[in-house]
Amino acid sequence: MFPLWQSIRPEEALQSVPFFNPQPQQAAASDEEGQAEQVRALAEELAAVRREQSKLYRGLFEAAQVQRRLCAPRQTSSGEFEIAGEIFPVRYLSGDFFKVLDLGSALGVVVGDIAGKGLSAGIWLPHLISLIHRCAQIYSDPAVVVAQANRELCAGYGEPPLVALLFARINLADGEIVYCNAGLPSPLILGANSGVFSLAQGGPMLGAMSEASYDNGHARLEPGDMLVACSDGVTECQNSQDQEFRVDGLLTAARAASTSGGGTASLRLFSMLGAVLDFADGCSLSDDLTLLVVRRQANAGIHEHSGVRDSSVFIEEKLQAAAVHDSTQLDLIS
Repeated sequence: MFPLWQSIRPEEALQSVPFFNPQPQQAAASDEEGQAEQVRALAEELAAVRREQSKLYRGLFEAAQVQRRLCAPRQTSSGEFEIAGEIFPVRYLSGDFFKVLDLGSALGVVVGDIAGKGLSAGIWLPHLISLIHRCAQIYSDPAVVVAQANRELCAGYGEPPLVALLFARINLADGEIVYCNAGLPSPLILGANSGVFSLAQGGPMLGAMSEASYDNGHARLEPGDMLVACSDGVTECQNSQDQEFRVDGLLTAARAASTSGGGTASLRLFSMLGAVLDFADGCSLSDDLTLLVVRRQANAGIHEHSGVRDSSVFIEEKLQAAAVHDSTQLDLIS
């Protein structure tokens, strides 16, 4: 045995030892370098994604600012009338809009709510504002304005969006209102004598039927009266108990805002918005929220009453009865 061991050369003996191999250390170093390279690549990828995300947010923010300018003026006055409006989008871009139009001897008031929210609804908004503005310059009848806008919307390429819309002409001389309400929550007129009236006359939402028919409603803003219009994001705003603000909540907030008998349209607007947000009690909004207030100054000259309020108008007791009925129905459903 000893002679056999003596006959083996040292290099052959080393090669025969299975655990003496430098390759695992080299492989480990190589793996570490590979992992480090992957980490660097992922970090670069993440930085690129963040840069793109930042550009996207910047673009959406700029688009939101364009929307705000399209809805301007947010506060304005003309003669005896003050108007203030505000939009709280649930995302960067809003599907809600409003517009105050100078129509010579009248003011045009537009409040709209495009179905859906976010980018899709936001893309349609400039087109809808332009469409209503153009039709209002051509036609003096609100029902004709809404019908023509609906036909053009449905005649475009692709499937049109559903749009709830109020268009009203307010005569600057006597406060007479001719309006068409196409699916928006019925605006309220709070009279200086504590009467409450609803503007519900009109027709279906735009975008549903190209040849839909629309009717005009009539009302009047007497000195000291206030018109309140909103999107359904206001009336359907929910709190942590899944209760909705509803029309009666809006009425209570509007009354509280005008209790003092003073205050500008802007102050009353933000008082009502504060009531809505207080009701939500920190819960996230589920829909865009839009509110618009038109106030006729109390010291305006008294014009002879012409009895223009129509059958769509109802007094406070009927409004409260409807609110109780809605509440009962919701309880039964739940």
